[in-house]
This record gives sequence, C-alpha cells and structure tokens, in this order.
Amino acid sequence: MTTPQDGHAIRAEHVSRHFEMGETVIRAVDDITLEVVRGEFLALLGASGSGKSTLLNLLAGLDRPTSGAVFVESRNLAEMSPLELARYRSRTVGMVFQAFNLLPRMTLEENVELPLRLAEIDRAERHARVREALECVGLAGRLAHRPSELSGGEQQRAALARALVNRPSILLADEPTGNLDSKTGLEVMNLLDEFKRGLGMTIVMVTHEAPLADRYADRIAVVADGKLVKDGVRQ
Repeated sequence: MTTPQDGHAIRAEHVSRHFEMGETVIRAVDDITLEVVRGEFLALLGASGSGKSTLLNLLAGLDRPTSGAVFVESRNLAEMSPLELARYRSRTVGMVFQAFNLLPRMTLEENVELPLRLAEIDRAERHARVREALECVGLAGRLAHRPSELSGGEQQRAALARALVNRPSILLADEPTGNLDSKTGLEVMNLLDEFKRGLGMTIVMVTHEAPLADRYADRIAVVADGKLVKDGVRQ
C-alpha cells in the first residue's frame, strides 16, 4: 500500500468500517478513498447516519478500520500501537465535537490545560499555552469561570481552545455548530476560518448544514450510506 504524496495531510485508502449486529453487517464506512491537502478546509457533508462521523473517528484514530488504511502525515494509523495513537491524538490532531465535553467542576483554564497535562508538557509552559489558546478564541478574560457560567457559544469556543492548546497541525470537527443558534454558529465558523488562514491548519469538518459548507470549505465531500458519493473540486 502506498503512502501519501507530499502535500497530503490525510489520505484514506479504500477504508471500510463494518459493525456486526447478530447476523447483520452494518457498513458504516464502505470502501472510501479520500485525500486532504495540507492547509485545506474539507467539509464532509451528509445526512444523519450517512457514515461521516464514523469516517472522522477513523481519521482521528478513535476507531480502527475493518479494512483499508488511513495515512496522516505519511503515518499509517492502522499500524500504530494504542500508545502511539494516544500520542498522535495529543500532538498531531485537535478534536472538537457537537457536545462541548467540558468538565463541569473544572475552571475554563483547567479544562483547556488538560490536554497539556496528558501530553506531559512542563508545568511552567502550560499557563502561557492556555492563555495563548484562549486569546485565539476571545476568552482570555474567563480563565476562572466554570462551564456553567459560559454561554453555549463560549463553551464551544472553549472546546476549540482546548483543541488548539497542543498546537495541532490538523483540526477535526464533528458538527461543531450543531448545538448553537445560527448567529453563534457563524462566529464559530469564522474562528475555524481564521485558524485555517492564520495558522495554516488543515481542517476536516463533519456537518449536515450545506450552506455553512458552501460558505467556508475549500472542498465538499458528500457521504451517503457509508460511501463517498461526491468529492468536489478544490476551490
């Protein structure tokens, strides 16, 4: 199996993820080949149950493919040990989900700092990194607040700061605007666009909202019934 050519941040080669339920096989992802260029903003568009979130989990190393391979920056995730995958998730990719997944008893500073602790970053460096990430999302003044004291939009921005704090080269976002009103959703999308333009970050975003994908993504890939049914031309 080949490795991705230079310029590709991600390459999925004939990737499938099947689940067995009794005698029934669910083909959540079914023989998908997909490339993402470094610095590209790719939107994975599809209805609920289409397989787009399962595909994102494979790119994140949260799940392993039934067959095929996922290369990220020329490394095959399928060949990594659990420890190597954990390091990949803490150093190479940042992840944002529809649910903000902030720990309610921790302050905003503590929530954003958590990935740095897991990555064993020196304590002396952590505070500056947390402030830098929170400044990127406009929350530097809310360090001591707990999630319950933040609005939904602020919680999602905090989740973005947590994803950014390890300075990943790739951001994977699963319906990041799904729990937000349209105005706040646009604010979050503008932040993602800033990360792409200002930091050169590669972004793969799962969404069912075609207007957002049309407005912000360089390219749109459409997933249906576990298959890649359309892969748009890079704008």
